[in-house]
Amino acid sequence: MNDYVIMWEWFAFAIRWLHVITAIAWIGSSFYFIALDLGLKKSPHLPVGAYGEEWQVHGGGFYHVQKYSVAPENMPEHLVWFKWESYSTWLSGAVMLMIVYWLGAELYLIDPAKADLSVWQAISISAGSLIIGWLIYDFLCKSFLGDNPTRLMLLLFIILVAMSWGYNQIFTGRAAMLHLGAFTATIMSANVFFIIMPNQRIVVKDLKEGRTPHPKYGKIAKLRSTHNNYLTLPVLFLMLSNHYPLAFATEYTWIIASLVFLMGVTIRHYFNTLHATGSGPTWTWMATLVLFLIIAALSTASTWDGDYDDLENQPLSQSQVKFIQAKGFDDISDIIIGRCSMCHAREPVWDGMINAPKGVYLETHQDIARSAKEIYIHAGLSNAMPPANITELEDEDRIKIVKWFRRATLLN
Repeated sequence: MNDYVIMWEWFAFAIRWLHVITAIAWIGSSFYFIALDLGLKKSPHLPVGAYGEEWQVHGGGFYHVQKYSVAPENMPEHLVWFKWESYSTWLSGAVMLMIVYWLGAELYLIDPAKADLSVWQAISISAGSLIIGWLIYDFLCKSFLGDNPTRLMLLLFIILVAMSWGYNQIFTGRAAMLHLGAFTATIMSANVFFIIMPNQRIVVKDLKEGRTPHPKYGKIAKLRSTHNNYLTLPVLFLMLSNHYPLAFATEYTWIIASLVFLMGVTIRHYFNTLHATGSGPTWTWMATLVLFLIIAALSTASTWDGDYDDLENQPLSQSQVKFIQAKGFDDISDIIIGRCSMCHAREPVWDGMINAPKGVYLETHQDIARSAKEIYIHAGLSNAMPPANITELEDEDRIKIVKWFRRATLLN
């Protein structure tokens, strides 16, 4: 059994590694071609049908790149397709979703306090939302809104906000953020598979058969590619968020996720403008900073109304200098050992778990003192731990943890 669990862990690690590698390749090629497209310069010596060109230098060599608005007059003998970066990223991400959130649904996906779902109900909602999301998005792009990219992007943002709220009403905070990222990544990869690549194949076929390709295919592909460009950075944030409980396990997680999409727009707008004009608008960085500070504030907003003592005015004693001796430690040590040590132990008793998550032990007073900050963030400021509150840690207990840590911090 132990060998099976160990191999399964390494399989999950390998898939995660593959996912990161393919994502780097996809994002790198996407950003490169957007920058190339925006930086193209017109020249009187361009071939017939060419839109623009750019000279680049990299790795000790010079590159001369030309873009055709629709297609060249004749089909090139050698044509490089950029597609497997996208497909591999989505497929490896889908496997990760199944490994972590479907097979571990009771621990990581289902939150009974939000929705008392069976495993199969939760998995069905997980998979179904990705499919339905793509169908709605694709329908909107093919409607009259496709001729108004700005209005379409605003509507897409509203849909993402609604999905962020909806996921947070059903799943754990960790799963909600991850699914919003998967929802967005599905749109991006489906754009490549169902729209961009088929349109390019039509153009290639027309060239081979001596027909002049219609410009609409390039226009449609450009719209979807632009959407992918603006959605990339938020997807990265959402995929990384499961490591930071102040992002995924707070009262306003769905608002935080929504604001991240705005940050993605401001950052990409700066770089897209920079590539097109040689100078990016500096206001975008200020807007990004403001959005980030709002997110940071929202991450702890649910603790502002807590019934905390005015710590600076509390009578202090010498025994409160260290965490173990701080006021309230006896209460929180009983809480932590009782609610967390079944997993965070040198020999975890949770079924299928060999090692304590992230090597954090919470069996003794010394263990708790060593992990005071993590306990404060994961179980005090946020409800990241226990996962899905599976051991039913009460709100009053979380407030005790916050009080204990803040007193000890002021005294250390």
